[in-house]
Amino acid sequence: MGYAIVTGASGGIGLCLAREFAAKKYDLLLIARSEDKLLVLAESLQREFNIKASYLALDLSEKKSIPAIKNWIDQNNIAIDVLVNNAGYGTWGVFEQSDLVQLENMMHLNMNAMVDLCYLMIPYLKKKSPAYLLNIASTAAYQAVPTLTTYAATKAFVVLFTRGLRWELKGSGISVSCLSPGATSTGFIDRAGMKSMQERAEKFSMKPEAVAKIAIDQMFRGKAEIVPGFINWISVKLTYFLPKYLIEKIASGLYLK
Repeated sequence: MGYAIVTGASGGIGLCLAREFAAKKYDLLLIARSEDKLLVLAESLQREFNIKASYLALDLSEKKSIPAIKNWIDQNNIAIDVLVNNAGYGTWGVFEQSDLVQLENMMHLNMNAMVDLCYLMIPYLKKKSPAYLLNIASTAAYQAVPTLTTYAATKAFVVLFTRGLRWELKGSGISVSCLSPGATSTGFIDRAGMKSMQERAEKFSMKPEAVAKIAIDQMFRGKAEIVPGFINWISVKLTYFLPKYLIEKIASGLYLK
């Protein structure tokens, strides 16, 4: 086995994805902002699964972070089997009342950093066959979501980018997949400033461990788009059949402050 790179690995779905790869005996490069959390996770995974777990404490919203990953791979002569672009976050609020700097930071992390990392890692992935690339979107990607307007738009970008990339890399030995989870019991609500919706969200939330297991299983099967959980799957399918106006009116009722 070569290495699996997991961004946003210090908590939530990213941490659970890292554990799934470790259980399958992949060595790991864990990337997130929190060095303390990464150190604890890396040591834990090495002890429990007898694999190598390295980490880079980086803020991927900063442009200089992506080349640092490539430099680490080159310096250590690492073979990359899997890239998981999980790092990302959302902000909740009426667009015109939001902090523009924070919105731009979110947009850069959710879209630009993902694109940059795909661009730099594809040549490494092509050296291995099979290899896998998993981008993390959201069920919010499939319709406009008022008060999560910018976040939903960034995740729609992830879905469409991943679809196009899958076609471009067909026959290359790289299987490209997109994971679109719904509400999940992670730190998303806290970081997005949605504490007032926590109780409602928890009624429909999946555990990150379950999301990660489904994601990894279906990624290795070559699934193009992975929507874990029956309710989430139905909600995405309905966006193809119901008028967008109706879907977005429902979303408006759920999320408007």
